[in-house]
Amino acid sequence: MNLDEYQQAALRTINPALDDQDRLVDASVGLVEEAAELLGLIRKKVFQLRDVDEARLTEELGDVFWCLAITAHTLGVPLSRVAEANQEKLRRRHPEGFTAENRPVERWSRASTE
Repeated sequence: MNLDEYQQAALRTINPALDDQDRLVDASVGLVEEAAELLGLIRKKVFQLRDVDEARLTEELGDVFWCLAITAHTLGVPLSRVAEANQEKLRRRHPEGFTAENRPVERWSRASTE
């Protein structure tokens, strides 16, 4: 399944009672809410050293992805275009790929403080 096929499939589960404006707010707020749930699981894994089930992480990532797909659709943007635009931006920002040269590790990694 490609990104646009996923986006199309996700549309079958939108709330039909919402107009476009309400759907945009609902999906955008849902994106933040679901990302926060994912962050909570990652916090438990990284800082509390707790086992976090991969299936639970995958489920939360899926919820984030659904909200992103619906937000983009409501704005009239195919997910494939979102991915392409992001890759274009990253190529401009990091034409040779990301490197840590000229970027001291203490500026971007918490590992350097351990």
